[in-house]
Amino acid sequence: MSDSNLEQFPEDPQGFTEMVGQLLKTWYQQRPVEVVSPLKLTVDGKMMGLENLYRMVHQDPKRGHAFVRSYFERIFEGDSVGASLIPFAVARHRIMPRIQPESIFEGVDRQSIAHLPWVNGTVIVFVLDMPEMTVSVSTEQMVRWGIGPEELEEIARQNLGLYAPDLQVQVIASHDGGRAALLSLKDGYDAARLLLSKLHERLTKELRGDFYVATPARDVFIALSYGPDPFIERVRARIARDYSRLPYPITSDFFIVTRDGVAGTANAA
Repeated sequence: MSDSNLEQFPEDPQGFTEMVGQLLKTWYQQRPVEVVSPLKLTVDGKMMGLENLYRMVHQDPKRGHAFVRSYFERIFEGDSVGASLIPFAVARHRIMPRIQPESIFEGVDRQSIAHLPWVNGTVIVFVLDMPEMTVSVSTEQMVRWGIGPEELEEIARQNLGLYAPDLQVQVIASHDGGRAALLSLKDGYDAARLLLSKLHERLTKELRGDFYVATPARDVFIALSYGPDPFIERVRARIARDYSRLPYPITSDFFIVTRDGVAGTANAA
């Protein structure tokens, strides 16, 4: 039976979670599954949040069952890869950065994930970019490699700069004088490109000086000029909508990008 002929997922989070739990029990009969609360369940005793999966499925309900199966297949494959010790010489060129909200630690032990605190209530985490998946770098893995989070960040930023070095952006001029530069490679690192060392140099001409960057979700990057105010408020409204509905949300706050680096606007904007 095709996914299009299968029952669609309930809109309410509790019903969604229960249906995901039933599917997992059918697909993976050897794995104990328990629904804990809306958008939270355990598989093999491991707590899993379903917020991102919930948003993915309700963006394209007809593909919901395929999304769920693929989502958990990648998690289980990633757990298998993550449990093996990958030599640093092999891993070094696959280490990439991602920006995530502090809230990721609500369901995961903070000490178990290699990360660095950043601005706007976010952290920089690290993944191994494998051919079919990305695998989070654990603190244990980092310690076995004999490096610290600062060195991990330096390597990740270098790899990010080499990943798609020709940064193509779409520049849009607003009728009231505002300007925006949109980046949409959809490779899982759009928002992370806020960490590029040459970002200011690349966009300052198009945006006429220092600029804001919005990263409401992992696959959204919008750089915009400092004004005028009506333009900023229109973009802010769009960012708030994206932050509330897209998978892998990061923050609805703007970042400030200057020649000296990146700052947050969480307390200042």
